[in-house]
Amino acid sequence: MFETKYPTMSIYCFFVPSLIPVNTQALAFTADLKLGHYMKIPPRIMFMAQLVSTLLGGTINLATATWLIETRPHICTKQGYPFTCRSTNTFYSASIIWGAIGPARVFGSLDQGIYGPVTWGFLVGAILPVPFWLASKRWPHVKWLHLVHWPVLLAATSNMPPALPYMYTNGFLIGFVFMYLLKKYKFSWWARYNYLTSAAFDSGVAIAGLVIFFAIQSWDGAFPTWWGNPEGDIDHCPLGEASFYGKVAS
Repeated sequence: MFETKYPTMSIYCFFVPSLIPVNTQALAFTADLKLGHYMKIPPRIMFMAQLVSTLLGGTINLATATWLIETRPHICTKQGYPFTCRSTNTFYSASIIWGAIGPARVFGSLDQGIYGPVTWGFLVGAILPVPFWLASKRWPHVKWLHLVHWPVLLAATSNMPPALPYMYTNGFLIGFVFMYLLKKYKFSWWARYNYLTSAAFDSGVAIAGLVIFFAIQSWDGAFPTWWGNPEGDIDHCPLGEASFYGKVAS
């Protein structure tokens, strides 16, 4: 990660990810409208809910970000733990890679870039669905072959740079319980309450985040340290702090 050491760049690092991906937000809102259409929710009500939530969320987000920048020294740096801004630092690092450094030094052969093999992923991604599609045609009675959809299975890898390993294991566990076990053995409950449970999980995460922040972190409190909550902002990737030469600064 290319961590910034300047206050103005910390502000840039904090705000830009909320301002740049307008097309991503538009696609997310469109997907929500499509889901509301499937759920027989009137489009006007869906749009009003999105509009009100955007106004509230944007105002609260801007006010909170401004307050944090003014009251938390070294925000978005390791010295500002726990406010290290993993996602925003990832966005900043990507900006440096594709702008200041250039992809040729990171993914190419220029200056001995070490991440060149990553580009083979484009070829692997293009080929990977083919054998499963052929297998589903050859053995149509094997039901699980028709359920393999590699773009969906690999979509979450785009969030891996700022994420930690347990975020994915927890997601796999919860998904297995609610989307396989309950659907298979408690279908009536799943059909009636699974969507509501998903919304409850989202709301619970938001409420827990508010409680944790205002009750603990804003008072400089800390959770007990254990294997699920390591001390400090630990990067689980050995080369997470490396330059494009593969060297970690001491």
